[in-house]
Amino acid sequence: MLEPFEVLFEEAGLSGAGLPDELRRVYGGDLGFSGPRLYANFVSTVDGVVAIPSLPSSNETIAGGSEADRFLMGVLRALADVILIGAGVLRASPRGTWLPEKVYPPGAEAFAELRRRLGRPERPEVAVVTGRGQIDPAHPLLASGVVVLTSERGAKRLRPLLPPASTLVPLGEGTQIDGSVLRNALHERGHERILSEAGPHVFGSLLRAGVVDELFLTVSPQLAGDAGPGSRLRLVEQADLVPLLRLSPLSLRRHGGHLFARYAVG
Repeated sequence: MLEPFEVLFEEAGLSGAGLPDELRRVYGGDLGFSGPRLYANFVSTVDGVVAIPSLPSSNETIAGGSEADRFLMGVLRALADVILIGAGVLRASPRGTWLPEKVYPPGAEAFAELRRRLGRPERPEVAVVTGRGQIDPAHPLLASGVVVLTSERGAKRLRPLLPPASTLVPLGEGTQIDGSVLRNALHERGHERILSEAGPHVFGSLLRAGVVDELFLTVSPQLAGDAGPGSRLRLVEQADLVPLLRLSPLSLRRHGGHLFARYAVG
């Protein structure tokens, strides 16, 4: 596995899940949550860009090939009951599985051991949110079994198309699904620890609803600039957070040129 992260700051008294020794060694300590949590994970450039729509697999480009970023993504997935993604993220990853061991294969055994210690199923569930039902029912992830959170309109479109392994959950008439409705629907399925890997639009809706507890933000040592309206997506899109939403730093780590920040939200 990797060389350890350098711990620059860590607030005292943070909860730990009892990471297996190898994960703890690389991360530079324990990591976990006390009680239910909705936590988001992003990688951004220094100027705050998380996606470049014109660039295929732009998140990988923005991450700059960081193995440490993939390691942390794997740990956060292994801690989750469910991983929430949006329709755009699904489209951008035509072979994505959202499994911990797929994003960081050297950690497969340790991730499996962590889930056993936590008494969790072998793999976290994946939930896809799509207000209008505009997802490809042939995506291999759906054949493996996911929960699709959508509107009544989206459900009408998808009901005859979804593979039998997937579950359709209609959440009302509106195609703009409120973040609190998303969280509550996942809680009703028994999921206390929700990892959001959805894009900046879904993240914005979760922030507006006040349901995000923590943010894990990897800052990649790169600048993306701006090629005009719509050419870049920032960390939060289509959500006015004024008056400003305050974040409280919980930890800061470094690995190579990348910084790994953890914040409490609100």
